[in-house]
Amino acid sequence: MAGPSPHAPARREYHSPLRSTRAEQTRAAVLDAATRLFSEHGWAATGMRDIAAEAGVSVETVYAAVGTKAELLKLALDVAIVGDDEPVDLTARPEFRAMSAGDLRARAAAAAELQATVNERTAGLLRTLREAAGRDPALAARLVETRAGHRATVHAGAALVAGRPMDDTEADGFWALLSPEVFELLTGSAGWSTQRYRRWLAGAVESLLGATTTHDGEADR
Repeated sequence: MAGPSPHAPARREYHSPLRSTRAEQTRAAVLDAATRLFSEHGWAATGMRDIAAEAGVSVETVYAAVGTKAELLKLALDVAIVGDDEPVDLTARPEFRAMSAGDLRARAAAAAELQATVNERTAGLLRTLREAAGRDPALAARLVETRAGHRATVHAGAALVAGRPMDDTEADGFWALLSPEVFELLTGSAGWSTQRYRRWLAGAVESLLGATTTHDGEADR
């Protein structure tokens, strides 16, 4: 069988900006729907049909736009942590670097602002991930990975706020203080508003670092 003529024009791929925009909009709608339903209803009570109905698309479109239910949860959490779908790590963002600017009060306030915002976006999804981890080994691994990532991020941020290197004991104390579990206890069980939590957290971070700084200064004298 003869092959194509060497003089035949090369076939051009067709790219439709409109089609691309619609695909992005569909993906965003699916992720928004998954985020809401996972956060409000958890893992077992949220099905792919529920997500599709919430997004206004078919189940097949949900699979095509993002993937499986587990992949939806993972991606929803990734987006919630940083606040968008851009491939930029939280530690490379301006709101993270802001924790190194100004005096201790300003740095503590920046840390509280960032963590309150992240916790508000992720608390429900992390609760769902903890539920799902008992049913899916891959999601159990993702939970371990997520906690390790949060610990590393808090360690890096704590050093910025403190303005000095911190040992693991100090940094882990901040990791516990800034954890989504503490956020859930205060804004959920205790009924605090996010604004009240943010103010409390800023004061707690400032007090802890101020006390540590004073103690270190006295020890040096």
